[in-house]
Amino acid sequence: MDESPFPARSAARLRPVPLRTLIPNAITMLALVAGATGVRFAIGGEWEKAATAIVVAAVLDGLDGRVARLLRGTSRFGAELDSLSDVTAFGVAPALILYLWALQDVGRFGWVAALALAVCCALRLARFNAALDGEETPRKQLGFLTGVPAPAGAGLALSPLFFSLALDGPWDSRPELRGAIAGAVILLAAGLMVSTLPTWSSTSLRLPAHARVPLLASIGIMAAFLALAPWATLFVLALLYALSIPFASLSFRRRRADLQAASPGVAEPVSVPPPVP
Repeated sequence: MDESPFPARSAARLRPVPLRTLIPNAITMLALVAGATGVRFAIGGEWEKAATAIVVAAVLDGLDGRVARLLRGTSRFGAELDSLSDVTAFGVAPALILYLWALQDVGRFGWVAALALAVCCALRLARFNAALDGEETPRKQLGFLTGVPAPAGAGLALSPLFFSLALDGPWDSRPELRGAIAGAVILLAAGLMVSTLPTWSSTSLRLPAHARVPLLASIGIMAAFLALAPWATLFVLALLYALSIPFASLSFRRRRADLQAASPGVAEPVSVPPPVP
């Protein structure tokens, strides 16, 4: 009886895949589709729908990882798919939306700014994937992120569009000014994505016990504002996030100092890049 030359590969191919591992991947695919659909709306000049598509993609991106951990469905495939989805939904799609909305009015600078967002988003996610198997740095130990995450970066880049939608296009009569403002903001967002600045994550935020009720009340008020004035609220949230980045750096330095004081022999490792073949 002949044996298969690839028995391990054949067994892996026939092994059933648990449904719980597919649910997070399906959410990730929906995020990718939402981001790509935003480009379709932008081509038709439907800016509100285009911006909404990116916001929906951000919500779905925040859900897929949590659903995967809840269902114990995390996998390397899911992590790679999530990164590819993020590049599309928060790098390429916002870049094209902003180019069609404003950046094309400032010539080559506008296209360079759009490319910068897409490229920096891809680099940020490549760095994140490379760090998945890396050693535990103080940023990981303390729950901070390195650089602005892709969904937040897309939100910062889209903030001029949010502002314009909130005020019914105050820059429509001055397309060059609109393009210059959008280009400057998109370059800032791109730079923050690939920066090494420590930024907030859900695990790095620590609130005192007495702040629980005010926080819940603030979330309820924010939800009401999102329903009544969504674009103005999204612009304010993007602005507040940008203003919070310096405070994240200060908090990280303080907690790192506390960590080093508790373990004097522990220092932040210096990452050495592998030799180029």
